[in-house]
Amino acid sequence: MLCRECRGRATPPRRFADFGDASPAAALKVFGFAAYSGSGKTTLIENLVPLFVARGLKVSLIKHAHHAFDVDQPGKDSYRHRQAGATEVLVSSSARWVLMHESRKEAEPELPQLLHRLSPCDLVLVEGFKQQPIPKIEIHRRAAATPLLHLDDPHIVAIATDVDLETLLPRFGLDDYEGIVRFILRHVGMR
Repeated sequence: MLCRECRGRATPPRRFADFGDASPAAALKVFGFAAYSGSGKTTLIENLVPLFVARGLKVSLIKHAHHAFDVDQPGKDSYRHRQAGATEVLVSSSARWVLMHESRKEAEPELPQLLHRLSPCDLVLVEGFKQQPIPKIEIHRRAAATPLLHLDDPHIVAIATDVDLETLLPRFGLDDYEGIVRFILRHVGMR
């Protein structure tokens, strides 16, 4: 007799390419981070990215925000152009460029649509988008006192936690950055 967690693992999770999309974005190496707000997703990713980069990898990130946000500042030309009604404003300098797209009355884009917007890279890290069928690591902190996600999400393939959980999934300490990086690279078939 399999426990509830084991029964949920009987069917392997779909890879991103199973979104039904044969485009180049479907071939991207994509790995996500799932947790409730305040669990430390951003902090974990912030510590992992330099380790991927030190291995010579080009890493991109997609972050889902649950609220309105603005990367532009009132009074700047780009802000004024968006406020005037431009759908997209691209700002470029010798240091960086950014493309801002106003959804206006469009539906919020899904993860596959956002992946199409990225420049070529070796690995895409995804923060949020908990419901997407991509491999994810769950971040769980005792202090957060939130329910575990992996019990109901077959796409969670590992857990980073400060709790001694009984699970069949690979488990990492919240600060085991090297171990998590090695696991992600193995999981997406890069090492």
